[in-house]
Amino acid sequence: MKAAFLAGPRSIELRDVPPPTCPPDGVVLETRACGVCGSDLRRWREGPPPGVPHLIQGHELAGLVVEVGPRVTRFQVGDRLAVAPDIHCGECWYCRRGLFNLCPALKLLGITPGLDGGFAERVVLSGELLRNGIVHRMPDGLGWHEGALAETLSSVLAALEKCRLESGEVMAVIGAGPIGCLHLVLGRARGARVILVQRSARRRALAGRFDPEAVIDAANEDVVTAVRRLTADRGADVVMVANGSPEAPPKAVEMARRGGRIVLFGGLPKADPMVRLNANLIHYGEQVVLGAFSYHPRFHEEALEVLRRKIVRAEQFVTHTRPLSQIAEAFAIADSGDALKVMVEPD
Repeated sequence: MKAAFLAGPRSIELRDVPPPTCPPDGVVLETRACGVCGSDLRRWREGPPPGVPHLIQGHELAGLVVEVGPRVTRFQVGDRLAVAPDIHCGECWYCRRGLFNLCPALKLLGITPGLDGGFAERVVLSGELLRNGIVHRMPDGLGWHEGALAETLSSVLAALEKCRLESGEVMAVIGAGPIGCLHLVLGRARGARVILVQRSARRRALAGRFDPEAVIDAANEDVVTAVRRLTADRGADVVMVANGSPEAPPKAVEMARRGGRIVLFGGLPKADPMVRLNANLIHYGEQVVLGAFSYHPRFHEEALEVLRRKIVRAEQFVTHTRPLSQIAEAFAIADSGDALKVMVEPD
């Protein structure tokens, strides 16, 4: 079968490899769609981790079960599955309290070395993944792109629940990539006023299809002044930092109102994760700064339902598709900023 190996910085090689062997307690999935994520791009730019010769990425996937191990009773050949990458241990202090995404031993399909992901014709879902991972049957009528998009959507649903966004509130979203636009759509669905902050003109144009209340040109405007102008000088109730820029968290604190909530959704490069925040604004203004990483498995199931009900329409987000044989081009398009979500499909 064909599989895409991350061989070095910005270097993906399509190789012929033996088809995977189905484990007794696992299944083999024929990949039908796999999204290119921002974390995939960060790893692609850097190359495999030190000491890891290669990596098969891809963790936003949907596919068809083509083999089932003899000890598996939950799934059968022909099932259409949506898969998320998280595999928790199920035994630690966090897992026993249902905080699976905070498991110190968390492993991620297509991210953790040795756990091959969905940028291949077939992928193994191990027994460990089926027991302690996130796998759901796709509702009838849902397409492959929607099944793959559910992974991205899950994290957005979890972040919005964490910050308790309410109808009538103002949410400023910093970043207009797929994550920022999903926050925009779901924020509006909750009755919030959503202001989008974005530097790239191309990204601002792409986000226009989702009807934000306002779009702030971060390249040419003072974003804090602009947000305060749009909120009667009060500031936003919620500021969602939906990009990986180190400039964003300090600005988020400044554009939030007293008592506002700042959500750090986008991660920073591991080599340079430090930022400076105005502690007096947080202290005297009683602001709340929240981290948002991954999600409980129930959000993946909820995401599939949101997609089934067309609250989020995959066709608005998936702007480019490429076959597996053109995966290098798929990554280049995703890196260019000209796309929202790029999907890789079988040839």
